[in-house]
Amino acid sequence: MLLYLEIALLTLVHLAACAAACHALLTKHDPRSALGWTALLLFLPVAGLIIYLIFGISRAQSAAERIMRKLALIESSLDAQGACGTPKKFQDGSETALAGLGRRLMKSYLCSGNSVQALHNGDQAYPAMLAAIDNARKHVFLSTYIFNYGHAARQFIEALERAHQRGVDVRVIIDGVGQLYSLRKPWRILAEKGIRTALFRPLSIFPPRLGINLRSHRKVLVCDNIGFTGGMNISDGNLLIGNTRKNLIQDMHFRVMGPVVGMLRKAFLLNWGFCTEDIAPVPPLKEENAGSCQCRIVVDGPGDDYDVINDLMCGAINLSRKSVRIMTPYFLPTHDLMAALRSAALRGVDIRLVLPQKNNLRFVKWATERILPTLLGAGVRVWYQNPPFAHTKLLAIDDYYSLVGSANMDSRSLRLNFELDMEIYDEDFSRQLAGFVDMTIKSSSEIDSAKIASLSLPRKLRNAAFWLFSPYL
Repeated sequence: MLLYLEIALLTLVHLAACAAACHALLTKHDPRSALGWTALLLFLPVAGLIIYLIFGISRAQSAAERIMRKLALIESSLDAQGACGTPKKFQDGSETALAGLGRRLMKSYLCSGNSVQALHNGDQAYPAMLAAIDNARKHVFLSTYIFNYGHAARQFIEALERAHQRGVDVRVIIDGVGQLYSLRKPWRILAEKGIRTALFRPLSIFPPRLGINLRSHRKVLVCDNIGFTGGMNISDGNLLIGNTRKNLIQDMHFRVMGPVVGMLRKAFLLNWGFCTEDIAPVPPLKEENAGSCQCRIVVDGPGDDYDVINDLMCGAINLSRKSVRIMTPYFLPTHDLMAALRSAALRGVDIRLVLPQKNNLRFVKWATERILPTLLGAGVRVWYQNPPFAHTKLLAIDDYYSLVGSANMDSRSLRLNFELDMEIYDEDFSRQLAGFVDMTIKSSSEIDSAKIASLSLPRKLRNAAFWLFSPYL
């Protein structure tokens, strides 16, 4: 009898391992991952099944799919309210291939009549943002990843409180993981003052939510018809002038006006509805043209059929003909993004990549050094920007196209985070960004294959070890 029970148990374990192998084959996007899990489950069914149940099933992906379904319902309600800016429909057949790619990925057209202004560091960005809050009369919507208590945070708290006292609709969203960067919580101070605040997926024990993935990395401020977006958090480290503290941060933010602000407003309201269940209508504002830029807001998050920002970057680089300028703090690109960069460089496109010499996450820089020879060998040129740490994120192509926002060129941004970028079609603005990159290069150190090859063996092994974990960094 005992023998029959053992046979039955082993049969059940093998069947369960086969079922898990089928699950891996159907759900894993990387063939190497699918092959590794399948081999483990088939050759070591007992141990493999336990390991797969603990580490192999992507609960983050399942949670992301639930989030995206909920956001889709909220979006349909917002669309009925007319929350988005006026689209530019290319009925005359003038839509470019790149504009068409963005439309199909985002299912939205470009907005015409916008102005975009680059703001360097908190020294330029924060005063402009505070002035917009003080001038707002209808609503102030702020979403950020890190709201670090200090001098800058106190200025924002006071400005938001003044707006609230004027009767302005003030709402603030902070990411549930990002809020842990500050010991004193500005969002709690705002809540005590009666200002509506929300956390995006805060960590909790009851109900259990301990995952640190699926973060909202978006940075949005909408003050009536003025918007701000980019990669800059709210922190004293972003104030460089006269600042003697350590760990300063170079960064760039963008002030936008025109119909595309409606897209920013909609992106905020989507997150607000997700965090609070509040999808009450927001009174529409009159849209006014403010410039010549054609823009589109690109929102991205896991749980969708496409990696929208990754696919958009790949498409833009593949369509490049003359030049590509890139600045990013964290460079651990996907395989297809690496292939796009290599292919463009081999076609003769002038590709210049600027990375920070000093990185706040050293292990990311170490992993990046492991992959640089592949790009350098294809003709991509790489520079390290001098300290302080450069957090700027931008892509400028062929003096007509720019992509700016919160997304880094790494797997966390492109596969796990909820990000927000903005496409800008404008020759003057693209040349401005490309010129900024080229100006930065003049005071930066170029990295070539010889320098990477001359690294010591221990350093190469260290870099390779961290590169193995690059999808999780």
